[in-house]
Amino acid sequence: MELLLGIDAGTSSCKIAFFQKDGTVVATGTGKYPIYHPKPGWAEQSPQDWWTAVHQTIRRLIEEHSISPSDVKGIGVDGMSWAAVAVGRDGEVLVDTPLWMDTRAGKICAELRQRYGEEAFFQVSGNPLQPFYTTGKILWYREEMPQVYERIDKILQCNSFLVYRLTGVATQDLSQGYGFHCFDMERGVWDEEMREMLGIPAHFLPDIYPCHKIVGGVSKEAASLTGLLEGTPVAAGGLDAACSALGAGVLHAGETQEQGGQAGGMSVCMDTCAADPRLILSHHVVPGKWLLQGGTTGGGSVMRWFEKEFADYERSAQERTGQSSLDQLNEIAREIPCGSEGLIFLPYMAGERSPIWDDCAKGVYYGVDFSKTKGHFVRASMEGVAYALRHNLDVAEKAGASVEELRAVGGSANSLLWTQIKSDVTGKRIVVPSSDTAAALGAVILAGVGIGMYESFEEAVEMTVKVSRVHEPDMEKHQQYQEYHDTYLELYEDLKGLMKKTGGAR
Repeated sequence: MELLLGIDAGTSSCKIAFFQKDGTVVATGTGKYPIYHPKPGWAEQSPQDWWTAVHQTIRRLIEEHSISPSDVKGIGVDGMSWAAVAVGRDGEVLVDTPLWMDTRAGKICAELRQRYGEEAFFQVSGNPLQPFYTTGKILWYREEMPQVYERIDKILQCNSFLVYRLTGVATQDLSQGYGFHCFDMERGVWDEEMREMLGIPAHFLPDIYPCHKIVGGVSKEAASLTGLLEGTPVAAGGLDAACSALGAGVLHAGETQEQGGQAGGMSVCMDTCAADPRLILSHHVVPGKWLLQGGTTGGGSVMRWFEKEFADYERSAQERTGQSSLDQLNEIAREIPCGSEGLIFLPYMAGERSPIWDDCAKGVYYGVDFSKTKGHFVRASMEGVAYALRHNLDVAEKAGASVEELRAVGGSANSLLWTQIKSDVTGKRIVVPSSDTAAALGAVILAGVGIGMYESFEEAVEMTVKVSRVHEPDMEKHQQYQEYHDTYLELYEDLKGLMKKTGGAR
């Protein structure tokens, strides 16, 4: 039996999955790791925690499912965006890495925008210079951790760090290049003039590879930790959002992924390099394509936060009811009419990325009164994330993108209610692929194309991606949601000055 191994390194955990050629999942498991918030605006992780979770989960699955290592023909890796893994010359991780939601470099980025102008960075990279990206984090190391900065040999992304641990080869894939403002988005190469202007040493930046390129084989050390066969081919891999888009079947211009993982957002496939400063632009993992993205800090993490803080009763009732706490929250939210009777939620739980780019933005519940129940708060939380999705879609369409339907992935897509709310709020049909492992599937497609198991990306998608259900928008509810969405937009505009005043620069 020929298998492909997918490694999906997300914000709160890694998902490991072994696939057959037709996309059938043979074995899957997860490994968790913590996020540290040592200061306001900071969010960081230990890359070594990623690697430990990955190699332990791979070995456990191989042993539990009696998988023969010789059956694994290729490995694909995807990872979260905008890390800045500082690796020394001996391969050691020098410091915990700031994550995509980390805003500690806000002051540094603001000073650079003032000195050089925002357009200088945007013209090269196709992206605004914001603290969420990798660039500011590198410069923060230089200013705040000079002893670490002097020892850096390479800056790696989440997936490239795991590829490094698997193979010993330092790489940079095309799809993750968008974290660097010295990355030429149109040509897919490092821009030397911008790199020198930013003062980033050339040796920090690994060679750039196509995402499906086989960059090395599993090393002896990695084989002993994972149980994999030494020499098993490993592809460069890519951005988790791009891999999940591929795993959802997004290949052609106009096809769009709706992302419901820890973060929220959407990715519109485009065949031209068309940037918009309010949105995010990256290379797709599919050659010759780009993704115009909306990335929000409030996605599936909103419900995880709500469940953790406010679902003690549901957790205690889980054994008696047989329903998970999240399913119980879904049920009480289902009883609340659309619009949550005027309760509006701004899901800016770690500042906000596109399209408002405000690292001081705060989460807000507006419209609270004595009539509101827990169900109102659950539904309003879901609707707030849907309003953020619509905000990004509206900006993308004004920028020239054409979006007919969304293909939903991530844990949030398992909620029929939440997916229907997103369909009603946006007015778009939402298609849900059958795989709950879309990002890992996209990663193994890269490996499969790289080793020649699939003749093309089109063949791979046709063979592996299957639809489980479709949500059609209720246009009457869509019209009702229009007023609430307008209120959502007005709330931020009215409050952003206060948010900045009380949040301060971080």
